[in-house]
Amino acid sequence: MRIKFYLLMLMGGIVFTGCSHEQKAAVKQVSSAPRIMDPFRYHKLLEVAPGEYYDVLSWGRGSADTGAFVILHSDSTSRQYTTTTGDLNGKIVDVYNSDMDVDGNPEILIQTKGKDTTNYTTIYAFEYGNDNKANKRDFPKLTSSQRDGYRGGDNFYITEGKFIREFPIYDGNTNNAKPTGAKRKLEYSLQGNQFTVKQLSKDSTKTITTPVQQEKVKKAEPEKKKKETTKKSTKHKKSVTHKKHRRRR
Repeated sequence: MRIKFYLLMLMGGIVFTGCSHEQKAAVKQVSSAPRIMDPFRYHKLLEVAPGEYYDVLSWGRGSADTGAFVILHSDSTSRQYTTTTGDLNGKIVDVYNSDMDVDGNPEILIQTKGKDTTNYTTIYAFEYGNDNKANKRDFPKLTSSQRDGYRGGDNFYITEGKFIREFPIYDGNTNNAKPTGAKRKLEYSLQGNQFTVKQLSKDSTKTITTPVQQEKVKKAEPEKKKKETTKKSTKHKKSVTHKKHRRRR
């Protein structure tokens, strides 16, 4: 009887040990982060409302700087599922969800970063209507004045329903350009299916940041004022001479 009892105890211990190992393995499997499988490179899930999801992915084999993106829209409440695809220039940095025109239709904004020296950042913008179809919105490029001193380093974020863009300003647009310490800040809104841009910052590419530059400006200011005084004096003399000449005639 004792032998049977010990055998039962041994078998129970083995079963318990096996169950505990399985539980540990299960916990470990759940806690591990999901890995993106080739040919996919990026994935972000956005939940804009209960039961309404947007899965944004990038994919492609070969070059890492080009490829394609896909937006998978799942509306489980209405049981509607749509797919939006397009070519991709650069790598996806982040994806944003907003409603800038406050019409109840979400906007999905995909930010990518390229290696070229012309367009460091590209924004792919889509607005989803009541029919769950994606409507592409043309994101405005930087104007010549906005691009002055631009060398990339964009930081995007959403605040109070507005899409904000910030980037450091350099003292030129060449590879040897140095940061001035100033930043340019732009605010994007959506009105009538078109983007509007407003500059929030008062910046300049001529910002003085180093003591050496400040000392040069201090030395140059008296000389500049002296030249301006000389010009005014010369103009005054010419005016007096011209009046005397008119009186003699």
